[in-house]
Amino acid sequence: MSVPSAVQRRRLPPHRRPLPLLAVGAAHLIGRLSPQRIRRVLTACSRGGRPATYAEAARARAEIVAVSVRCAGQGCLPRSIATALLCRARGAWPTWRTGMRTVPTVAHAWVEAEGRPVDELPLTPGIPPIMTIGPWTRV
Repeated sequence: MSVPSAVQRRRLPPHRRPLPLLAVGAAHLIGRLSPQRIRRVLTACSRGGRPATYAEAARARAEIVAVSVRCAGQGCLPRSIATALLCRARGAWPTWRTGMRTVPTVAHAWVEAEGRPVDELPLTPGIPPIMTIGPWTRV
């Protein structure tokens, strides 16, 4: 994706690194799939998760950025997928979105919680979502 990101990285203690590292690894694999398969996988992952709070999603995103240099930089797709997966491992699911704007051409993926983007640049709300996977609810 192509939205620049200014991210503050912090170090995680060794005992808190395995789960975020696992989420990053899975996110890189999922990110290589077609958009239809990404939708299927993330929809399946969202089932049974309660809506994530902003604090939970922000903590998950900070942990992902702390363990992955690629996710801390221009890797918005793996960063957003890993953030959602880490939240899900803890019982919650944020709203995962990807979108694109044509003038100027910008593509981006991000997570939202409590109706607002989690630790994203101000540019993100101006990008119309193409794909949204929210917390799964029973009908």
